[in-house]
Amino acid sequence: MTSIVPGYAASVTESRETTHYRTVKAGGLSIFYREAGRPDAPAILLLHGFPSSSRMYEPLFSRLSAHFRLIAPDYPGFGHSDAPSAKEFSYTFDHIAAVIGDFTAALGLHSYVLYMQDYGGPVGFRLAIAHPERVRAVVIQNAVAHEDGLGPLWEKRREFWADRAANEAGLRQNFLSLAATKQRHIGSNPDPGTIDPDRWTDEFAFLSLPGQADIQTDLFYDYRTNVASYPAWGAWLRQHQPPTLVVWGKYDPSFQVAETAAYKRDLPKAEVHILDAGHFALYEKPDEIADLMRAFLGRVANTASAARP
Repeated sequence: MTSIVPGYAASVTESRETTHYRTVKAGGLSIFYREAGRPDAPAILLLHGFPSSSRMYEPLFSRLSAHFRLIAPDYPGFGHSDAPSAKEFSYTFDHIAAVIGDFTAALGLHSYVLYMQDYGGPVGFRLAIAHPERVRAVVIQNAVAHEDGLGPLWEKRREFWADRAANEAGLRQNFLSLAATKQRHIGSNPDPGTIDPDRWTDEFAFLSLPGQADIQTDLFYDYRTNVASYPAWGAWLRQHQPPTLVVWGKYDPSFQVAETAAYKRDLPKAEVHILDAGHFALYEKPDEIADLMRAFLGRVANTASAARP
């Protein structure tokens, strides 16, 4: 197995660098982030989903930090970052992407592999379109950029976007409930007893914090702008053809496996792997995903080296 780092032979048992838990000012807010790896190592910018935080990437930190610089921020309103009220801060994906763009500038991140999961897709595609020269490669894990990925669950959500006043109470009751939070982790997994219940109880505790219901409802209402942006995101992929690895948990209750074929339409050379896992596949298949990333990034590095005069 080759590596993005010359002379490195991948091993699941490799040593790891110390993870640091830091904050930096970006967009006028204190943004929390996890970082591990040498400053001169190839950077991977890890963008988390809902209702998680940078914590979801801990499995990769323990497996890849010896040879990569991993950086995972919490968005405004998530994790340990500042969470101003919905009256004080406009919770839109444009605004969050702008803050994370400021975050990358504050850290001097001018080149990185972009890892996107769930909400990481809307944030990451905005960053990529703003600065395509910074994106060395893309890793997509259950993040949607085509209508193909939106299954039956999205019909009620579209009703909320079409008429917020009439549907907001129902949306909150379902979308932010303990049952829905649990379902995001279990999905259609045939053996739910293999999934740690702490994952959804921790996330539900976060969603139950004061102000979170308003924050998450505003942000999900703005999700309609992502769906409207799918054609532009697809055009960007077709134009730039970034080296892309797609790893997809097939038990995801929200995002359909058909999305992987949609990515292949835009990116014929994309590497696609369907996993026996759910929406948060990193928790269930950490070794497999880490191995796939090592091999993929090694090929990216070798291709880039061969292309140099």
